[in-house]
Amino acid sequence: MTTQDSSAPTSGDAAGAVHHEARPVAVPVDPIAGELITETFAYDGGRQVTVYVPPEQTQEIVYAGDGQLISQWGGYLEAAGLTTTMIVGVHRTDADDEMVRIKEYSPSFDEDRFAAHEQFFVEDVREWVRSDLGVRLSAERTAVCGVSAGAELSLALGLRHPDIYGVIFAASPGGGYRPPVIMPKQLPRAYLLGGTEEPWFLENATRWADALRDAGADVVITERAGDHGDPFWAEEFPLMVGWAVGR
Repeated sequence: MTTQDSSAPTSGDAAGAVHHEARPVAVPVDPIAGELITETFAYDGGRQVTVYVPPEQTQEIVYAGDGQLISQWGGYLEAAGLTTTMIVGVHRTDADDEMVRIKEYSPSFDEDRFAAHEQFFVEDVREWVRSDLGVRLSAERTAVCGVSAGAELSLALGLRHPDIYGVIFAASPGGGYRPPVIMPKQLPRAYLLGGTEEPWFLENATRWADALRDAGADVVITERAGDHGDPFWAEEFPLMVGWAVGR
């Protein structure tokens, strides 16, 4: 994914984060021109991964937590003319207890549970994408994406594996995982999102944007009208991808 400044207007705040004003978002294409593929893995008794395969040859790839949700956003990419980006969506746990998901997504609660999911997400799923789908791209063309608690996952994996994920997309991050006091020397580029109707999550996004920017990372944070939920995040997704690929 190439480095290029967004053409959207920007304004600075007192903390120094960069806020990009929201741009109009197209209605998703339905039906999609791409294809959806779902595979079931042995991890956790049977965890599914759904892949959105774009209608043109894959040039960028986004790995995402809460994949049962984010893998369905290919129509937003197609509506924006982004027809070369693959989405690999690792489904969330089926457990009714929300803390099971949070323990997989945030390293702050259960190190063993997080590490097991990290191994599955970073190694097993990526190897399947390489071997079965024939897609192997550089870190510059590989992003990790998450929403809410999943945004904590994308931030954690991006910081832990910058040699794999060159870009982080983090929408409305939770507050369980916070910026480390000492940042890694190598940092991915990052696009964060927070809504004016979800002030706690916006505060978390801003905290991360400031910390990453202070550490020298290339950071964009978008603050716009919106609440915590799928329509708000899905509409921003093509803007995230467009920024990452220089569109």
